Amino acid sequence: MGEIRLYEREEIERVIRLDTHVIHEIETAFSDLTTRNVTMPPIMRIDVPEHNGEVDIKSAYIEGKDSFAIKLSSGFFNNPDLGLPSANGMMILLSSITGEPKTIFADNGLLTDLRTAAAGAVAARALSRENSRTVGIIGTGSQARYQLEALVNVRSIEVVYVYGRSAEKSSTYQRDIENRLGLKVEIKNSIEEVVRSSDIVITTTPSTEPIIKSEWLHEGLHITAMGSDAEHKQELEAAVLEQADLFVCDVKEQSLRLGELRSCTNQEIRDSALELGEITSWKKNGRANNQQITVCDLTGTGVQDTAIARYVNQLMEKIGGR
Repeated sequence: MGEIRLYEREEIERVIRLDTHVIHEIETAFSDLTTRNVTMPPIMRIDVPEHNGEVDIKSAYIEGKDSFAIKLSSGFFNNPDLGLPSANGMMILLSSITGEPKTIFADNGLLTDLRTAAAGAVAARALSRENSRTVGIIGTGSQARYQLEALVNVRSIEVVYVYGRSAEKSSTYQRDIENRLGLKVEIKNSIEEVVRSSDIVITTTPSTEPIIKSEWLHEGLHITAMGSDAEHKQELEAAVLEQADLFVCDVKEQSLRLGELRSCTNQEIRDSALELGEITSWKKNGRANNQQITVCDLTGTGVQDTAIARYVNQLMEKIGGR
């Protein structure tokens, strides 16, 4: 067995950026789901209810690739009260030829955050209006930051509306984004205000009940919902999916089990749902005009993990990483 390389978060942060290259890798991964043979088992999840936590295990092998990733990610949502991030985890890159572990990324959830945000940018590029200038962010955690950082690579955002349950965290978010991205950030008092004011809305919460109502939707709106990735979570009321002109998800089977489709009993919506890879591979059309209301449900896929693990491994090899 060859030497197993180990990279920790600090080393990874020095080589990877949430830029158009990462977004391209994730977009290609979605297309691969449609155009190539991909082995992607159902997500394995372990719930730790007494500590408001969960652990997910994801993986995917893409035919023809010489390596693939197995990813362990955790979300313990009481952690911010302990001064810790809610997300954590690691990835292992294995040889597709021998099964030997090649690289361990002890990234504390960084690569999961980046690939999730990149997926949001892929969805926005495929489904939001090109002239979108305002974005509403529901939530103030790390993903609320990463999603915006990725989005500005594909849309010329000018104003950010944010809603968070904590006024203090909302103010911190406002300062961070204005200082780091140079965007104007306005704190809103309700989710309704955010939705009604925004061209694009991104939900980044672990909510277990709907937080967006259908009566708040308006012409030209795009929503990316990335919080529902378990049977007990939901961010959109079912009527939102029914009112949308186009509903898209990363993997239909996962959305039916873990995502927003699970709560939608309208069989017509279930049958007409598209997968994001069908659009990125040009097999199906995305947004058709500036009046449509579009929704994308992202539950997170193993193919994204394989894509970003392979990409960062290549970056490490280029700089002669150990």
